[in-house]
Amino acid sequence: MKRRYMLPLSLVIWAATASAQNTELIKYGDFENWLTRNIHESKLIGGAEKKVYEIAPNGEIDGNKAYVNQGGSPWATSNVMANVAGIVKASNAVFPDNNPSGGRCCKLTTIYEKVKVLGLVNLEVLVSGSIYLGHNDEPIRSTSNPYGKMEMGVPFTKRPKWLVLDYRVSVPKDAQKVRATGTSKKKLPGHDSAEVYILLQRRWEDEDGNLYAKRVGTGRERYSESTTGWVKGHKIPVMYGDITKDQRYKSYMDLIPEEKSYYATNSKGKMVPVKEVGWDDAGATPTHMLVMCSSGCGTAYEGTPGMVLWVDNIGLQY
Repeated sequence: MKRRYMLPLSLVIWAATASAQNTELIKYGDFENWLTRNIHESKLIGGAEKKVYEIAPNGEIDGNKAYVNQGGSPWATSNVMANVAGIVKASNAVFPDNNPSGGRCCKLTTIYEKVKVLGLVNLEVLVSGSIYLGHNDEPIRSTSNPYGKMEMGVPFTKRPKWLVLDYRVSVPKDAQKVRATGTSKKKLPGHDSAEVYILLQRRWEDEDGNLYAKRVGTGRERYSESTTGWVKGHKIPVMYGDITKDQRYKSYMDLIPEEKSYYATNSKGKMVPVKEVGWDDAGATPTHMLVMCSSGCGTAYEGTPGMVLWVDNIGLQY
């Protein structure tokens, strides 16, 4: 299947160690390198200059330019530039941060993006900070169908045993889940959780350009409580085949519902949903890997303001 932005395995991962454990760090997964974009928002909404961060070689881009992954980085973020009806707005909920152990890490936050139109009309949109393997299709032209602007997953044919990372979670006191779309805002029951996952899929395309997938491997965790500092070298097991009878199975590990399908570019150059149609054989070879870390696990525009997830040193172990 021909794809735009296809990244060969050599660009996605590199060997972190040569030990018997055979750990491979996902490229830029040490989060030492960040690119800063200086976006100039439209005067109609205040004309502010906003810094937007990308996981890429250190550098700076000034101006309202659509972003394309730099330096072979396989990572995209929820940080985006939107241009709706000629009005430019930037959103940033993913930041570089200092790791107390040394170096930098990735900080993902759930925040309100606020817009004041002509100094009179205040709008609030809830954004959960997320990073994932893939790319964004910028500029964002509308708030409808957010997954339709995200190319999710990269070509990948290996079979890791674990996704490995360092992480830390901070859940705000009196945490409350909220839905804020800009036109409405209301409280929801309970509070959100942060999430990290790895999904392995075997994808194919039919003659009409529709994309389908079967789930080869699944590793997914949610974090609803604050941690005591950093959790180092945490391993998320990758379970293969149909895992619904496995004692470790949780309902959120299930197949992706069609109405929440992630998107990818087909051979005709069109972004289309990837429909997960079943569990694959436990011994199957994947064609694509999805890795995502997020300060929320709900639907778009829902989450717990103030929730923070830090991640560092994301890799694969065999």
